[in-house]
Order: sequence, then C-alpha cells, then structure tokens
Amino acid sequence: MRSLLRKARDLVLGKPLDPEDPSIFHRLSLIAFFAWVGLGSDGLSSSCYGPEEAFLALGNHQHLGIFVVLCTVVTIAVISMSYSQIIELFPGGGGGYLVATRLLSPAVGMVSGCALLIDYVLTITISIASGADAVFSFLPVAWLPFKLWVAVGGVLILTLLNLRGVKESVVPLVPIFLLFLAMHLIVIGYSFATHLADFGAVASETSREMGNSHAQLGWLGVMLLILRSYSMGAGTFTGIEAVSNGIPILRDPKVETAKHTMRYMATSLSVMVVGLMLSYLLFGVSHTPGRTLNAVLVNAMTGGWDRGLARAFVLVTLISEAVLLFVAAQTGFLDGPRVLANMAIDRWMPNRFSMLNDRLVTKNGILIMSAAALALMVLSKGSVRFLVVLYSINVFITFVLSQLGMVRHWIMARGTERGWLRKLLINGTGLALTSFILLSVVMLKFGEGGWITVLVTGSLIVLVVYIRRHYDRTGMMLKRLDSLRDDALAVMEATEAKGRRPRRGRRFDAGDKTAVLLVNGFTGLGIHSLLKVFGMFGDSFRNYVFLQVGVVDASTLKSHEEVEGMLGRINEGLELYVRYVRSLGFHGEHRSSLAIDVVEEVATIAPEIQRRYPRSVFFGGQLVFPQESFLTRLLHNYTAFASQKRLYNIGIPFVLLPAKLQDDGKSP
Repeated sequence: MRSLLRKARDLVLGKPLDPEDPSIFHRLSLIAFFAWVGLGSDGLSSSCYGPEEAFLALGNHQHLGIFVVLCTVVTIAVISMSYSQIIELFPGGGGGYLVATRLLSPAVGMVSGCALLIDYVLTITISIASGADAVFSFLPVAWLPFKLWVAVGGVLILTLLNLRGVKESVVPLVPIFLLFLAMHLIVIGYSFATHLADFGAVASETSREMGNSHAQLGWLGVMLLILRSYSMGAGTFTGIEAVSNGIPILRDPKVETAKHTMRYMATSLSVMVVGLMLSYLLFGVSHTPGRTLNAVLVNAMTGGWDRGLARAFVLVTLISEAVLLFVAAQTGFLDGPRVLANMAIDRWMPNRFSMLNDRLVTKNGILIMSAAALALMVLSKGSVRFLVVLYSINVFITFVLSQLGMVRHWIMARGTERGWLRKLLINGTGLALTSFILLSVVMLKFGEGGWITVLVTGSLIVLVVYIRRHYDRTGMMLKRLDSLRDDALAVMEATEAKGRRPRRGRRFDAGDKTAVLLVNGFTGLGIHSLLKVFGMFGDSFRNYVFLQVGVVDASTLKSHEEVEGMLGRINEGLELYVRYVRSLGFHGEHRSSLAIDVVEEVATIAPEIQRRYPRSVFFGGQLVFPQESFLTRLLHNYTAFASQKRLYNIGIPFVLLPAKLQDDGKSP
C-alpha cells in the first residue's frame, strides 16, 4: 500500500531530488528569461488593473492621464534602479525582509517581512481574481456565479505546480507569457498606428481639458487629482521587488542574471502602462459594468473588423490576459515561502517553514500561502474592486523600509564606497517617491477597507513577536545544558593530555550491546542524553554509535559548497562524541547523512546499523517543556517521537530520553 501511494505521489508531484547532487543547483536555477516569466509576470500583469484604476480615478478629466503616465514611468525607473543597487549589495538575495534586517534592525526587518507576507497572499488572490474577471469578460453574464469557483480552482492548480518545483512551475507558463506580450503589443501598436493623425488633436484636447480642469478645480485641485490617480494606480509598481527576493533561484552569475531580469521587467511594464493608458485615451474608452477596461478597449479597437476575425482576436487577447493574471500569482508562490523561510531561520516563524520537501521546495510555505489565499478569495468573493483596496499598502511599507535602509547604508559608507553619492541620490529619490505613495495610499484606502490590511498585518506582527520570544526563552533554557558539554570536553581533553589508556578498555566486539544515539550537533542536549544512557544502563552498552542526519533546508540549499560544508561541520561534532566515549573506555563511531526528511533517513540508515550491531538499541533526546501546549507542538518538530514511531513500525527498539526544561532558574 505504501509503495502504491508513493508511486501516485511521484506521478503527481514528481520524483524526489537529491540535494547532494552537485548538478541539482544548475538544473533548478532560472536564466533571466525564465526568471522574467516567473518573477516578472506579477509586475507585467499589474498593467491589467493598475492603469485601469488610475484611469478611472480621473473621472471626467481623463486627459490628465498623460501626466499620470509620465509620473508612473519615472517611478518604475527609479524603483527598478533602486532595487538593482539592492541586488548588488545583497548578491545572495536581498528582499525587503533581509535588507531591513541587515541595514536597519531585526525588529524593523520583521515588520517588513510581515508586510511582505500579507502582500504576497494578496498578490496570489488579486491576480487570480483578476484573471477570473478577464475570463468572464467574454463569457455570458449568466455564467458569473461560477467565477468564484474558477478562481478557487486557479489557486489549487498553481499550488500543485509549485509543489512539483520552481522550474516545473515556470516553464509551462512561457507560451502564455509570450502570447500575452504579443497580443498586447499588437493592441498598442494598432491603437497608435490608426491614430497617428490624431496625436495633434489629442495634444490640443489635453491642453483644452487642462484649461477646463483648472477652471473647475483650480491648479491645486488638478495637482491633487493627478496625485490621487497616480496613487490609486500604485498596484502597477507591485512585483518590482520580487527579483531581489528571488536571487537564490537564479542562474549563476546571479547578480547579472537578476539585473537582466530587472531590466526586462521594468522595460516591459513601462511599455504596457504607457501603451494602454494612451490607447484608452485614443479610443475614448469608459467603464462598462462586467467588463475590464482592456476588454472594452479591444472590443472598441476591433469594431470595424470582420466579425469572425474580431471575435477571434478579442477572445485570444482576453484569454492571454486572463491566464497571465493567473500566472502572476506565481510571484506570491515563489517569494512568499522564501520570506517565510528566512523569517523561520531567524526564529520569527515556526522552523517548519524553512523545511523543504523532496522536490526541494518549501512545501509548508507553499501550503500556508495557498490556504491564506483561498480563505481571502472566499471571504472577498473574488471581488477585485475590494481586493485592490487592500492591495499596495503593504508592498509600499516594504519599499519604504528597503529604501530607508539603503539610504542609511550609503550615508554610513560615504567615505569608503565609490560612487556613493549617485547611489544615495537614487535610493533617496526612491525613498521620497515610495513614502509619498505609501502615505497617499493609506489615506485614500484606509476608510474604504485598507484598515483591514493594517489590522491583519499588525496582528501578524504580534504573533511573530510571541513566537520569537518563545524560541528565545527555549534557547535560554537550553543554555543551562551547556555546562554538561563543557564538562565532557574537559574530561576528554584531560584524558588525552595525560596519555592515559581508556578505563575499562577491552577488544571491540560488534556482538556486544550497542547504543545508537540520535544527536543534533555536539550540544548540551546530546551530552545530557548520553549521560542518561550511562545512568540508566551503566556499563551494559559497550559500543556507542552517534547518528546525525543534517537537515537540508532553505538556509542550506544555496550551493553545492554550502551542502558539503554542512556535512563537514556535522562530522566534526560527531567526532567529539566518539573521542569522549573512547576516553571513557568504550568503543565509539559515528554515521552522518544529509536529507530533507530526517525521520525517513533515520528509518533508512537504522537497519544498516542494526545489521552491523545485532544487539543495538536506538536512543533519542526529547525536550519536555514546563507547559506543553498547541504552540510548543507547532513550533517544535518532535523528531525523536516521529523517529520512535517509524522505527517501531520496522521492528527496531527506540528509547526516548526526556530532557525537561525549567524556566525557574534551576538546572535541568
């Protein structure tokens, strides 16, 4: 039965990958083009709703859209240049969380990380909801009740693709991405080509409308209207930060690949925003219930065409738009789990979010992002109008904190960094623009529902602070065991220094009783477990085998050298255990391995050890907290319990050695 389930799982998710394979990093990484598809689709897809929101915010003063376009393109250029500098400074990956953590403070980084997580959930939700809107723009109105189910299905399909792996989730989307680009470039090109003679009239009309707008609103009113439209279209800028956050999945040389990807993204987004906004003006499109502005534009453009050709063009264009919006959710699935993993490594989140599955993806992160997006989709009923209100606030919190960190860095490095002034001006301009947009978006959207985003983000911040305090408190309690490790080192070094023969020495016999101890580094907890065996069984065990399975998680899976270095550090710690038991007169040896799933790897190695040592018993230390709760079970993996159950199933004895932690200042 287990074999059948495994085959079914491999068929759906793919066969396991070997993290120790030196070629795995090259095979899983993305070249700039694929990264543009996987990470840039969010930015490019925002042209489907960002320009629309900005255009509609102008009301009857739509010719002011030209000024909004100019501001938008300048902002895209500044933010992309700012993030290119972040890429150079953080070649291992410099998303908003890491930048704020390293350049400002861990607490500020935590705020940035929480904001990003909510933003990526919204990215998934709004992208798929917008895709569903685009699909139903060309379907009969009677089918609208099924729109929410289509959106839910989109989340589930992308979840499955991402569980298969990064590259597997991106490559199938390339034709869709290219089709979207081709169809929308045709729309923009056709709009410009058929209105070449009208550009003079458009300029005159814009000048006349400016006069009318001035007469109605005054210059201050005109400026405020332009700034409101610019701020309401802030969703256009989301996704630009994704490249700096996704550097670890890019092909070497990563910095150059990331900068190429950033240029592709900024250029394509600018072309789309300028082209679509001007096309709205040229065709005089306006809001139509149940239709996106892009759908109205394409229908207006093909109004004089052959009916069959027009219908086919509209259908293909809107389908490509709809599917690209689904693809844009990839940014949330690629970068959201990565932020979760980084925060888990720093103990702001449960450490299980840094764990990988055998396809080398952060399964728990993907699943939690998917669950949150599904919940939001159902609660909002897939309403893009509502989701847009929630969107943009959080990403600009991250933008502001990242730019602030970079500005601080260039000021601190002004005497040593070449070209610091130019770089300071770029990030300073980025800070000014993003701060203005953040304040504007919060003021404009807060009363309309933006307060929900602020409330949810604030609640998440409270939760992660509580998690961090729990881990810090656990770490303090574990430090009380360090004296046991220090004592063991002192005994071992004293014995070796005197050159004494080990006590109770005798010839090695694999047939003697053997204790196999699962450890996690040469730590106080490991020595505590070893001393427990001595105390419970005395000299019954003559042989000791120390087994450690290193966990290949998000912090390790960066390069083959990183994986090899981890294995070397594990063996150094295991050798200390061996030296210690030999100094006491016992036989000692060690076994090490790297794996994604510790329990499965232990179950694989245990029978091999038992064949060598027929009279072996396995032991594992398990932390016992002063008060067990749902939170302690969530925040700790309880690997020893799971290993015991797994080994029992294959007939191998396993004894748990409790290590009770005390929070009252007494020794454990």
